[in-house]
Amino acid sequence: MRRLSLLWRLSQINFVLLRHGLDDLVFSIHLFRPLRFVFYLSPWNWIPRKRASRGERIRRSLEDLGPIFVKFGQMLSTRPDILPDDIALELSRLQDQVPPFPGKVARQIIEEAYGHPIEDILDDFDETPMASASIAQVHSAKLKEDGSEVIVKVVRPNILKTIKHDISLLYTVAELAQRYWPEARRLRPVEVVSEYEKTIIDELDLLREAANATQLRANFADTGLLYIPEVHWDYCRSNVLVLERIYGLPIDDIAALNHAGTDMRRLSELGVEIFFTQVFRHNFFHADMHPGNIFIDVTNPRDPRYLAVDFGIVSSLSPDDQRYLAENFHAFFNRDYQRVAELHVESGWVPKDTRIDEFESAIRTVCEPIFQKPLKEISFGQLLLRLFQTARRFNMEIQPQLVLLQKTLLNIEGIGRSLYPDLDLWQTAKPFLEKWMMDHLGVQGMASSAKYHLPLFMEKLPEMPMLAYDVLRKASRDELRIQYESKQLEELQNTLRSSNERTISAIAGASSIIAGVGLMQVPGLGMTMGIPTFSLALYGLGTFLIIAAWLKSTD
Repeated sequence: MRRLSLLWRLSQINFVLLRHGLDDLVFSIHLFRPLRFVFYLSPWNWIPRKRASRGERIRRSLEDLGPIFVKFGQMLSTRPDILPDDIALELSRLQDQVPPFPGKVARQIIEEAYGHPIEDILDDFDETPMASASIAQVHSAKLKEDGSEVIVKVVRPNILKTIKHDISLLYTVAELAQRYWPEARRLRPVEVVSEYEKTIIDELDLLREAANATQLRANFADTGLLYIPEVHWDYCRSNVLVLERIYGLPIDDIAALNHAGTDMRRLSELGVEIFFTQVFRHNFFHADMHPGNIFIDVTNPRDPRYLAVDFGIVSSLSPDDQRYLAENFHAFFNRDYQRVAELHVESGWVPKDTRIDEFESAIRTVCEPIFQKPLKEISFGQLLLRLFQTARRFNMEIQPQLVLLQKTLLNIEGIGRSLYPDLDLWQTAKPFLEKWMMDHLGVQGMASSAKYHLPLFMEKLPEMPMLAYDVLRKASRDELRIQYESKQLEELQNTLRSSNERTISAIAGASSIIAGVGLMQVPGLGMTMGIPTFSLALYGLGTFLIIAAWLKSTD
């Protein structure tokens, strides 16, 4: 029965695709190839007609297929590493707007979640939703406890069943595409669907969204940059979210912002500052900052404040990704393409065997035309987009966190330039990048790293002499073996075996120095020049052994 249901739904999908002129996609599937002649002989195909672009045809098809497919298209629009520019641009225009479900149903869901009549918890619950999307819809209300104005977000009824059914269908389509469409094999459609499944399932858990909002609110608590509404945790459930209600002007209402006397330059620069603060200071960023989720508090129009909503999608970067990204930006704007290429290889974003000179040349070819423009006209987002597209030719691995970052940057940049066309993104971002690099890569960064790792070093210090003894004992018995994973280093093994004496000498020297430092904390030892004699002897021995190893290496 399930197979028949899937087949029926698959047929419906293909009918929609055919209706929008995507017959090349339909008939690439082996199952539908026998029907090709029927389609082409149909009378409606004899009339010449102008066809829309392929991107527009795909967008319209997804809109007809329903909200889960719309969200899938939105996700694909953020993947310039797998989609051509024209299709990605068209899919970015998809709107996640669906008809609301009845307010009485929302009331029933809330009452089931609380186990009480809604009147015991909320006053003035408005059954007419303020907004409606594919996953949930939002209602206004007041807390009965203190009269606070709140919004109540409610997950759609039976949405999980719909999602699972459509996801199963997407997997079927992806598997068929992977089997019968040669281009799809490079795009790895099954992996793309799997990534989408995780994202949309996570969005169903409103407690996760509440936690995201709480973290963002804490990050910006002591700043006037961004205001995050308070989460009323006592009233939150997995399918019900209660937040403080906020008031502000939509950020895309340019006329209203100008009428309020808003400092548009300050507002645009503030958006960039918020983005880089989240990425490089907090390492926790709102990854869905499109105009529908941002409002502006213009109480003080000369110093406006951003207000954000909808925290279902957030992301963070690993320390390594942070470093590589900061260095990439810095190298790009210094036009140091060799360093950009090296960073991509060092980070593992492209294979280790990538030729640096070829990659550097490809990056230069793409970027030099961009840098012929004034800096204020250069798009960071487009720069990242071009970078991903170039790296794709060199088998760049998919980096979901970087894709979300690029999507967010494009949104912020687009908003900023719509507010103030002369926004110089580089000038605004440069201080953040330079400060981050100074804090993490300079002397201060080294000191912070040493301070961070010191407790672990002190914890392991007592074990060092025994570990050194074990290494020396194994070496004396010819039991010491060094293994190499890289095939490129196999030829070095014979040479390294001959350097056993130098290795042992260096290890023994380092161990002696560490042991000497450790004994400095032991009371009651004889002293020489204010230092325990035994520590001084071990330190001297260690220094001698290390110098001896170095001298042998220069022979």
